[in-house]
Amino acid sequence: MKTSIAWFVAVPALLALGLTACGSNTDSTSAADEPATTEMADMNTNMDTNMDMDMDMDMNMGDADAAPADDVAGASLARGQFVLMDTRPAGYDDVAGTATIARHTAGTTVTTELTGLEPNVDYISHVHAQACANGNAGAHYQFEIGGAATPPNEIHLAFTSDNNGTGFMTAENAQIAGVDAVSFVVHPAEFIDNKVACVDFVEDLTGSTDAALAAGLGHSDMDDMDDMDDMENG
Repeated sequence: MKTSIAWFVAVPALLALGLTACGSNTDSTSAADEPATTEMADMNTNMDTNMDMDMDMDMNMGDADAAPADDVAGASLARGQFVLMDTRPAGYDDVAGTATIARHTAGTTVTTELTGLEPNVDYISHVHAQACANGNAGAHYQFEIGGAATPPNEIHLAFTSDNNGTGFMTAENAQIAGVDAVSFVVHPAEFIDNKVACVDFVEDLTGSTDAALAAGLGHSDMDDMDDMDDMENG
């Protein structure tokens, strides 16, 4: 079940549309205008639906059913334990857990598990480009520096804690994260500026990240599907 950035974007967009609708003068609308008005409403609905679908596809922020990072065969693994950050809100002194990043021939997989969270709360987490102790982990890691601040140019994981304050999520990306993807930070979604805890990634095998980057992306099932389409349409 994919958690998408659409849930951060859709509500303000819908509110804006609603305010526009409320500001219209319905008394002055003639019967001749009704078909056009209906058609425009249908177009807006279709646009909103397509936008949400595109966000779900392109701005993947996690799939709890995806293979966890440390289960990816042949991957270069780096992981660490969460340490608390001074910017955490009240009530987060018992947060603990792990984050793992896997670099492999299909891209990058990141998995996080936490305990001690506030129960039934939305959280957002990101791969960062600086160590935890270096400026509170600095900025988000980006595949294209200066590009979009959303997936797939960044790696985001969104999840909701359960009744016991436990959180879990895995996110996949079709690119291999570079050596600057060094840490991982979790925030409450409601208090995005308040970093709760941070992980410094440590390689299981020294030099394995460089090896994964040198090997690059491998032949994928998607390539097979494209080849099959070409044969059928050829």
